[in-house]
Amino acid sequence: MCGFVGFIGLENQEKFNVDLFIKMNDKISHRGPDGEGFAFFGNFNSDSITQLKNNRKDALILTESSKRTHAMGHRRLSIIDISTVAAQPMHSSDKSISILFNGEIYNHAEIREELIKKGYSFKTNHSDTETIIYAYQEWGIDCIHKFRGMFAIALWDEKKDTLWLVRDRIGIKPLYYTEHNGRLYFASEIKAIIEDKSIKREINLEGMFNYLSFLTVPAPQTLFKGIYKIPAGHYIKIEGGKVSNLTQYWDVFDDVKITDSNEDDISKTLLKELTESVKYRGVADIPVGVFLSGGIDSSVNAALFSKSAKYPVKAFSVGYENDHQLHSYSNEFEYAQLAAKYSNCEYYQQELTQKDFIDFLPKLIHHQDEPIGDPVCMPVYYVSKLAKEHNISVCQLGEGSDELFWGYESWKYLLRLQELNDIKWIPNIFKKFGLFVLKITGKEDTVYFEWLKRGSENKKIFWGGAEAFSETQKNKLLSDNFKNKIKPNYSSWEIINKHYTDFLQKAPEKSNLNWMTYMDLKMRLPELLLMRVDKMSMAVSLEARVPFLDHKFVTYSMGIPSKIKTTNKVSKFILKKAVKGIIPDEIIHRKKQGFDTPVYDWMLDDLGEIANEKIKLFNDKTGYLNSKYVETTLKSKNGRQIWYLLNLALWWEYYIYENN
Repeated sequence: MCGFVGFIGLENQEKFNVDLFIKMNDKISHRGPDGEGFAFFGNFNSDSITQLKNNRKDALILTESSKRTHAMGHRRLSIIDISTVAAQPMHSSDKSISILFNGEIYNHAEIREELIKKGYSFKTNHSDTETIIYAYQEWGIDCIHKFRGMFAIALWDEKKDTLWLVRDRIGIKPLYYTEHNGRLYFASEIKAIIEDKSIKREINLEGMFNYLSFLTVPAPQTLFKGIYKIPAGHYIKIEGGKVSNLTQYWDVFDDVKITDSNEDDISKTLLKELTESVKYRGVADIPVGVFLSGGIDSSVNAALFSKSAKYPVKAFSVGYENDHQLHSYSNEFEYAQLAAKYSNCEYYQQELTQKDFIDFLPKLIHHQDEPIGDPVCMPVYYVSKLAKEHNISVCQLGEGSDELFWGYESWKYLLRLQELNDIKWIPNIFKKFGLFVLKITGKEDTVYFEWLKRGSENKKIFWGGAEAFSETQKNKLLSDNFKNKIKPNYSSWEIINKHYTDFLQKAPEKSNLNWMTYMDLKMRLPELLLMRVDKMSMAVSLEARVPFLDHKFVTYSMGIPSKIKTTNKVSKFILKKAVKGIIPDEIIHRKKQGFDTPVYDWMLDDLGEIANEKIKLFNDKTGYLNSKYVETTLKSKNGRQIWYLLNLALWWEYYIYENN
């Protein structure tokens, strides 16, 4: 696990400022405190590189001749093959291939063995980075289909004058890029790119519009105008100085086959696949821990991993001080302790406070890069920090299970609502009359109005598992000044519709439940949930692994018929059946409680005062919001919606206002 930054000259082959490039790499030092490395190709100031070698004696510094000026910078978190021989940037033996790699290839040993049989020689003991290099030499870019893991890859092929930028299938690892001054910059985090102060910082207004829908900006856009992120399962190719369009190399439905097995066989196969996935994510040369909330997903993860680990597994949990006084959250320590005891884990927990949240805000905004509207970023950071304080640099966690197995209570209601909306004999005139009634009774801002409106317009009701403001609310929230700067009548449905078109073309079972899962695999997971995990865990130099999102496990899960997943209307029915006996029944059958933050309570206190001040500053300087509607939102004490606006305002102040 690590972070990297680089650039390649497109038309511009002039000398690049080496000192600036070092600062860009330093900006992501938190992603890799165990080492640093640089590779400089083509036209560079030799005196600057000599000075770098003198100042950073422990750094790996490579210089190579090339017809194209480019550079690679790397920060290392040593997990697999922690020897210095496995440091990055790494070259092939003939120096024609160079790579930057962030992530893990869990099946690298099997691929290496296959390559050795084909005659390849390796200099490292068991580096997955080196395996990628020779896999590429053998199979070309199609080698990525062999990889089982999480990855962001920048691979330079000198002979073909080609750079590949690749993001893993599910989108567990981020990768950003931008074109500027005849060069293409790329990095694991935006802050490394914009360390070059000549890159202008502006708000991407279309991105802001969609952030206010989805709590995140859907790929390939970011909230920075002109800076992009590679979507999950995509790559771009830069050949001969020309940047290609994004190419999708994987979609979950490419491999899905609907199983006709019975429930018993499905549950057995499901457990087998999950056990294998958890075991793969224990591959490391250092101890691996687990995040343990006390829910089904993290408890199963802890139980399965404890069985395969050769050491006592450390488990970590966070909650909140005086939780009995909170209206919006109660701790799960009782269940986390039960799960830890059942699985013989070493257990550690910490209680957090509103002060912890407020004190963390500057770090939060710095590490997010762009707003990630989920306030759960805060406890993810602190549970990662707790693990790091106990000498753990890798943890497994349960992200993805709810989306795959109908785990959210809200999904039950939305699924039923969509089924009712699909009934053909209910004419649209009734829906439109319902909208009229809701409007005249002052309920235009409710989710019921929004869902009915979508149904009346023949759109899918489900737009993702996390929504901030409805289209109706955004129309009131955003000022005329803002709306005049974007496309007329623009709607976030334009983002949804692209995925819905793909779903209709590819899904072997076009059920409403499959649509809901597919939509979250495309957006909420890679751009919100997994992004918060990556940014907050790497803020303390900790790697997070997600067994439920192994692409083979996801593919098998998507092939389970919806009617089996929703048997008896029990959430996670088939998963619960599969793991019976693996964890205590009290955990399997307990009422679901999500990992959350009590922002509702805190917005009534000191956090609310901060929100008032910062949101007002944002709007006074930009004029993008309707002041009256903002005032109504603040008075409503809707903690979550206020938080979404506060996160936006804090990001703007830190990254835009204070730097222009």
